[in-house]
Amino acid sequence: MDLTREEEAILNGEMGEGMQKAMELVTALGKIYGAEDLIDITSAHLSGASYKTIGDGGLKYLEDMAAGGAKVSVPSTLNPVGMDRERWAEMHITRGFAEKQLRIIDLYGQMGVRTTCSCTPYTGANVPSFGDHVAWAESSALSFVNSFIGARTNREGGPGALAAAILGKTANYGLHLDERRRPTVVIDAEIDGSVFSYSLLGQAVGMAIGSRVPYFRGIAPGVEEAKTLSAAMAASGSVALWHAEGATPEAGGFDVSDLEVIHIGEPELKAAYDKLNTVQDVQLIAIGCPHLTEKEMHQIAAFLKGKRKVNKDIEIWFCTSEEVRSKCPEDVKVMEEFGPVLADTCMVVAPIEGTFQRTGTNSAKAGNYLPTLCSQKAMCRDISALMELVM
Repeated sequence: MDLTREEEAILNGEMGEGMQKAMELVTALGKIYGAEDLIDITSAHLSGASYKTIGDGGLKYLEDMAAGGAKVSVPSTLNPVGMDRERWAEMHITRGFAEKQLRIIDLYGQMGVRTTCSCTPYTGANVPSFGDHVAWAESSALSFVNSFIGARTNREGGPGALAAAILGKTANYGLHLDERRRPTVVIDAEIDGSVFSYSLLGQAVGMAIGSRVPYFRGIAPGVEEAKTLSAAMAASGSVALWHAEGATPEAGGFDVSDLEVIHIGEPELKAAYDKLNTVQDVQLIAIGCPHLTEKEMHQIAAFLKGKRKVNKDIEIWFCTSEEVRSKCPEDVKVMEEFGPVLADTCMVVAPIEGTFQRTGTNSAKAGNYLPTLCSQKAMCRDISALMELVM
């Protein structure tokens, strides 16, 4: 790789151990993927925040990085953690888990990371601009900013994103390059336009195309639909970038007339639905993967207002960021008649397998990860259908 004198100095340890470790990782990744040089970034978003997912080894790594004086050099935000920082006991979290989780958050804070702990930082805490080069982990978030905003990031891992945040640079390959952002398949979509239909669409497309770059026709997503679509495709496949005709900022720059066309309609959506649903009764209903936006909080509260939870055997969690929760006090009041509104965590990165075995969700992303990461049998339905189980 072609490094500048300053970058060589960092690699040689002349600017501290933390910077050196970060440069070693970023350049190693660059060599693996054939990058010719490094590129400056404007922000980072870091995964590897839950004690459940990183364990004691990850905690030790963060201890070493902080002890080595590592500090992020660009605005950086953190992914959801394994519990609500104040209400962890309501989530059946042990004190031992809670103490280690709080230590992880503190270590990121010591390195200058904004510990907002959300998978949707683009709704307020960390909003890239079109054309920005960034280093984002969290598969749904990076897909959203690549696609709906038009910033540029690869599908970073947690340590790689942290290293890039420390340096303010990442390896210049993959989706940072114009030629890698071209669509490779056209998706003719036929859906009803509900947020849940976007989740099923993403599930079906991810199953069909893997890591290809889809160009959608027939959809007009807003923020909520785009985050849901991004999350589902990233989980069922590994889609990190998509375009939608007339809706995303780069879509108008491509000629797709010679690309393969795949139709996604009722049969494909049903197949996606069937794959996600493996159980008919649940112990937990968890909503907010990715985190609920203000608009979704308002909609859920409006739907629940005046209704009553009858089935006390099923727990309900609503997951959002602390930033959103603090802006929606009236909505929270209504929703908490059914279950806690939890901040900065989600069912996927929480240790729910110690308490629950069957979980319902409205998210295809969660529907994919609950069986693999949480040992759950899953139910995936829209919110109104899930609420029928308790009302």
